[in-house]
Amino acid sequence: MALFHQNFSKKTDEELMSLLTRGGQSAFDELYCRYSKPLLNFFFRMTNNDREKAEDMLHDLFLKIIEHPESFDCTRTFSTWFYTLAGNMIKNEYRNRSARQEFEQQYQYNPAETKQEADTIDRQLFNNRLQAELNQLDPESELLFNMRFTEEMSVKQIAGILDCPEGTVKSRLFYLTRQLAKKLAIYKPELN
Repeated sequence: MALFHQNFSKKTDEELMSLLTRGGQSAFDELYCRYSKPLLNFFFRMTNNDREKAEDMLHDLFLKIIEHPESFDCTRTFSTWFYTLAGNMIKNEYRNRSARQEFEQQYQYNPAETKQEADTIDRQLFNNRLQAELNQLDPESELLFNMRFTEEMSVKQIAGILDCPEGTVKSRLFYLTRQLAKKLAIYKPELN
């Protein structure tokens, strides 16, 4: 029986998808092992740390793949195609939300006894303000920001996922970061 055993860990993602279209359950298992954890983290961050929602989205995405493996676009790399599906699910989630979460946490400033405590408070205020600004972005801009700065994807990867030229991604990132820098200028006095 070992004669027919295949080592799936050495196969490319694209080869595994080809096997999956022919009914290879073990190929699916290998893809799940490779991508479930990073994708769960991606969904977790993109759903504002809602673990249950992230797990549901992960389940739904892998269910789509196992039910319709023939939908794989063999002109693209698997990871680009896969993250495109994930990005589309996030966009749909944003569209279906009835209301955005609002910035509710308020800080009462008490003079800090040490510079380190003051820096910690400033960092918390900045992070909360940044999150509030991100929550006000349109879904595509928020997705772009998270892919580049949270997921640390390259411009090339983002362009592949969004199916647009790299120049477009660079331009959108430039205007997005400039917009955020203006809104957060209070945290860097030399920008005022």
